[in-house]
Amino acid sequence: MRTPALIAAVLILAGRSATAADACLTCHQGLGDKPSALWAHDVHARHGVSCAGCHGGNPAAEDMERAMSRDAGFVGKPSGDAISAMCARCHADSSRMASLGAHIRTDQFALLQQSVHGRLALDGKQRIVQCTACHGVHGILPVADPGSPVSPLRVVALCASCHSDAKYIRTYNPALPVDQLEKYRTSVHGSRNAAGDPRVAQCVSCHGNHGILSARDVRSSVYPTNIPLTCARCHANAALMASYGIPADQYAQYAASVHGVALLVKKDLGAPACNSCHGNHGAAPPGVESISQVCGTCHALNADLFAKSPHKSAFDAGGLPECETCHGKHDIAPATAAMLGTGGGSICTRCHGDGDPGFMAAAAMKRLADSLAASDSAARALVEEAEQKGMEIAEARFRLRDARQAALEARTTVHAFDEPRFAAVVGKGLAVTSAVADEAARSVAEYYFRRIGLGVATLIITLLAVSLYLFIRRLERRQAAGRGGDAGFPFMKEDTHT
Repeated sequence: MRTPALIAAVLILAGRSATAADACLTCHQGLGDKPSALWAHDVHARHGVSCAGCHGGNPAAEDMERAMSRDAGFVGKPSGDAISAMCARCHADSSRMASLGAHIRTDQFALLQQSVHGRLALDGKQRIVQCTACHGVHGILPVADPGSPVSPLRVVALCASCHSDAKYIRTYNPALPVDQLEKYRTSVHGSRNAAGDPRVAQCVSCHGNHGILSARDVRSSVYPTNIPLTCARCHANAALMASYGIPADQYAQYAASVHGVALLVKKDLGAPACNSCHGNHGAAPPGVESISQVCGTCHALNADLFAKSPHKSAFDAGGLPECETCHGKHDIAPATAAMLGTGGGSICTRCHGDGDPGFMAAAAMKRLADSLAASDSAARALVEEAEQKGMEIAEARFRLRDARQAALEARTTVHAFDEPRFAAVVGKGLAVTSAVADEAARSVAEYYFRRIGLGVATLIITLLAVSLYLFIRRLERRQAAGRGGDAGFPFMKEDTHT
């Protein structure tokens, strides 16, 4: 029975001892000021850090002059960069943090210095943001505490305290929008966050915290090529997504898609990432009515042709998303000729059955597309054959670009689903390939004509050379016969004068 009372007495004495040892806190509590009231809940107080831990001085001295003596190391109220430097005395020292029982990262100060917030403020004397700007001063709470300004449910308002201030932001970056908070509240993330869900994405989830970098910095988590993986931190988490009824394979599908390969493999910064279609601060899946508008931001001509096509009203009546119905969502594959027509890989047959007008139009358009592809292939083969034979046919090869352009135009025109219009475009390409094929065939024929001519000329010249040789030999024999057997060797005759 005595044990609980004894323990209570010990705790009371310990508390009095701790209070007596920190004269700074005792004095300020007596004044009833706000810092001392906040300090009672501060995470540093829980870990045994006293007022002198940041402000210096002698917390054991009851005399104010001695307690706040410069000789005792009193620094008073830090300002400017001295604030963050003061925090870094502990937070950048892993051994010090371990001694306080705090198992948190010790690179926050280094990250802050490299971040956009670590740049010089307008006065040129300090960084734009200090540690206390986000975490507070005497009432600092752990991130997991709902009362902390950097907790998941409050950090959005904290960031907005600067980023929604048009006058303030304009002094640093006039191009930076100041409506991010309003957009965020319209997003799926924002609405769930406002409803009290701490797991959904908020500012820190995407931008980071101490080491926030510009979106133009290749190291930034929101640099175009890094955005898919940033989104995948949550959206590829099967356990987290299961609680929302969302599949967790979007990143895998996107990475293998035509858009993903362009951005992640080919590093084409113009290729769409997640935010290109879903938005960033106002992220939400595009609705059925808006999908074509989203795709149309890049594929403008395709969207315009579809809007004027007979499929537009049919899709609207059926409540079908326009582009997505044929091309898919995250797993968009490159458009191929097999998608058109009535064959095995056709998407036209998903809606059109054998015998209906759409089915027949699709078959006819596929035949036209195939004829252009075959004609182009044949013309190119003839051009290559002519070039291999050394014939000058560069102009014809150049003209084949018009055929390739017609094929590309036909790919776009197919979204109008107008067979005569499609045939007209294909016809332009066929006219080019036919003309080029004729020219290349003539070049090949000329090559063979030249070879035959060269062969005949060579034969004639050879015959002439042989005939001339034989003729000369005949003359030589006649001359030799007229002079005698040794006419050709006068040096072998006897000297008649000897």
